[in-house]
Amino acid sequence: MNVILKAALWMTGAIASFSFMAVAGRELAGEYDTFEIMLYRSAVGLIIVLSLTTLSRRWHEVHTRNIRQQLLRNLFHFTGQNLWFFAVAVIPLAQVFALEFTSPLWVIVLAPLILGEKMTRTRAFAAMLGFIGILIVTRPDPQTFEIGLLAAATAAVFFALTILLTKRLTRDNSITAILFYLTATQLVFGLIAAGYDGDIALPTAESFPFLFLVGCAGLLAHFCLTTALSIAPATVVVPIDFARLPVIAVVAMILYGEPLEIWVFIGALMIFGANYLNIWNETRKT
Repeated sequence: MNVILKAALWMTGAIASFSFMAVAGRELAGEYDTFEIMLYRSAVGLIIVLSLTTLSRRWHEVHTRNIRQQLLRNLFHFTGQNLWFFAVAVIPLAQVFALEFTSPLWVIVLAPLILGEKMTRTRAFAAMLGFIGILIVTRPDPQTFEIGLLAAATAAVFFALTILLTKRLTRDNSITAILFYLTATQLVFGLIAAGYDGDIALPTAESFPFLFLVGCAGLLAHFCLTTALSIAPATVVVPIDFARLPVIAVVAMILYGEPLEIWVFIGALMIFGANYLNIWNETRKT
């Protein structure tokens, strides 16, 4: 089996997982707020991480070095994920996914500030092209503006901050340590945010499968994506990952009757083009 086929198989798992998580989040939105969804997602994720870490005997990889960076990274991710779940509930899923693809563009903008990386002309052009794509997807209009569009766009910024801090952490931390602190700290964040008013909606027989699905799909999606990137270059993986958009658009049309808007796809193609231009340029240098 060649590298591209292997990467495609792993990315199929990632696309399916992201799609399942979006649908489960939409189904849960009527009964749970975003903090409660994140609480249960983190609880399921932590149980899985604890089990796998114990079975693989990797507890020695979990240490308290860089604990402040771990907490800050997971606070950014927690904020972004809450905004993402809110957006999933109130705007078309295709728009959520299209705006989520802007995270790498925000990485381009923020990397010089956080990692000290140089802002080249190609990176600046890619960022500008991508942000034009954002305007096409959102088509801002005071009369028709949806708060969910702002939530999805802001979530992408927090995901970019998460990516940058993850890049820092991978220098001294294993994936096991990062996933442990991700699920453990976000469980605490979720408990505090969901329980501040003394009222946390408990799982029911109807909601439990969706809560469990959110927790499993979140971990599996990132595992599949990371695995695909480890066996194939980003120039191969990113175009496959972009298939998430038409997949979720069709799923949303079938399940929720959401229309297939041409402007969302045009803007998303510009965002994809901007991402791919930057990846191609970085790959060509190495």
